[in-house]
Amino acid sequence: MGIVVIGAAFVDIKGFPQDNYIPNGRNVGRVEYIHGGVARNVVEDIANVELRPTYLGIVDDTPMGEAVVQKLRNHKVNCDYVMTIPDGMGTWLAVFDNNGDVAGSISKRPNMLPLVDLLEEKGDEIFAGADAAVLEVDLDKALVKKVLELAKKHGKKIFALVSNMSLAAERRDFLKQFDCFICNKQEAGMFFFDDYSGKSCEEMRDILAEKVVQAQIPAMVVTLGGEGAVYADMQGTRGYCPAIDVQVKDTTGAGDAFCAGVSIGLTYGKNLPEAIDIGAQLAASVITSSENVCPRFLPRELGIDIEVED
Repeated sequence: MGIVVIGAAFVDIKGFPQDNYIPNGRNVGRVEYIHGGVARNVVEDIANVELRPTYLGIVDDTPMGEAVVQKLRNHKVNCDYVMTIPDGMGTWLAVFDNNGDVAGSISKRPNMLPLVDLLEEKGDEIFAGADAAVLEVDLDKALVKKVLELAKKHGKKIFALVSNMSLAAERRDFLKQFDCFICNKQEAGMFFFDDYSGKSCEEMRDILAEKVVQAQIPAMVVTLGGEGAVYADMQGTRGYCPAIDVQVKDTTGAGDAFCAGVSIGLTYGKNLPEAIDIGAQLAASVITSSENVCPRFLPRELGIDIEVED
């Protein structure tokens, strides 16, 4: 069944200025509608490495919902456990500046609690055949608790992603049970109630090494945008991985691709630094295009010794 990814599907509405972006003015440009959501992006990124993941999520009972599922199936994602209900997806509205960075955004989150009932009925079936699990940790507590319970029961590695750190910070007690927690520098500041905006890569590496021990988080990776990423675990491993220097077109989805790469590496035999290198490669491939996800890779291109299934 590959890696199981649990989380929300979104429709991303993205606006790009034609000329210099004026924050308080009217900007001529283009508007795009793209399938999005952290978990939805991550599962497609994993599928684009030909690893046949499974998506556990919810979509609308509309043509857009049908299109989300069909696209994932076209990428060979197992969608057998995707639920279809009215207003089942979220919406993310974002405006980008001329550097490809988000200038402002608003999101509407969907109700994910129906997945609890699905896991009560089919959770053992799903997790027994899984290679690992990836979960948005800011989902409803009942859902997070159920997923962690199943991962522990079936002895599966589980990785935590975040789409809303304000909510994820309320799940601090759960993070001790994840094999690795992945977030960005701003989110790390929110999580640890500190401001890291002026910290260097070396300072962030040392801060993180201290924080994971204090918070008893088994392993954590913090992305630093164009500077790369730092990592640390409770066994004393710490380090820094530089970013790959590429031409930036649109940063949307780069963090999700990075999370997918790290999860892939840690699932299929790589240590933390090696897994982060895979994440950096996938992230670099995303920011050079306007797509939310990475292009097609073969596992062995990323150092994963797995035969591709038909």
